[in-house]
Amino acid sequence: MHDRSDSASFALTPIGHIISDYPDKFGVPRQPGLAPAANARLVLTAPFDDPLTVRGLEDFSHLWISFIFHQSPTRWTPLVRPPRLGGNRKVGVFASRSTHRPNRLGLSLIELSHIDTQQGVSLHLAGCDLVSGTPVVDIKPYLPWAEAKPEARAGFAPSAPSLLPVSFSQAAQASLAARADGASLYALIEQVLGQDPRPAYQREEQSGRIYGVRLRDIDVKFQAVKETPLKNDATTLKVVAIDTLTNETR
Repeated sequence: MHDRSDSASFALTPIGHIISDYPDKFGVPRQPGLAPAANARLVLTAPFDDPLTVRGLEDFSHLWISFIFHQSPTRWTPLVRPPRLGGNRKVGVFASRSTHRPNRLGLSLIELSHIDTQQGVSLHLAGCDLVSGTPVVDIKPYLPWAEAKPEARAGFAPSAPSLLPVSFSQAAQASLAARADGASLYALIEQVLGQDPRPAYQREEQSGRIYGVRLRDIDVKFQAVKETPLKNDATTLKVVAIDTLTNETR
């Protein structure tokens, strides 16, 4: 009989947490690197915040970040509906990158911008796809010669998703122009909305519904529109308003 003592439960201790441009999980790109303008910091916590733990890490451009989907329910099912399949077709949970996983473990390949060891340890990340507060359980350097396999098959997601055009109302443009980070925020909004964060089953709707996605300290209100009445005209996501979040809504 197989001895199951080697497969007992394990406790994971977070080594740090993420502070990012995403205060809420709605709108976060489904893969890292799809929104290069998204900035984040991985702040290590004691006793892992010793600068010795990251000695030599600055020589690597990208990191594997292992984390917990802490905002996902503990409940999981063997079948999930990937958005890339329109939210209708089901595949096995282990054939997907769904957040609804048995142990809620996630893995992201993220670019390392620089390391700050002045007060503890903070890793500055680019193109991050993690919501603020995400617990991180491990960091490993990425080795392209060992881990990049261009010939590998990618199942139902063989390439990056196509992007939707994004337009801005005059009011939204004025709101961005008044901010010191207006240019980078414009790029972030365009990159995030271009992924079409709407639920897959609502993407065929043209009802004028207004959605909201939180980025940094703002709430971006947007809707799907067709610039011309032609049936086959491509959908544009239009930013109609940008509201500053209050302390109560952050």
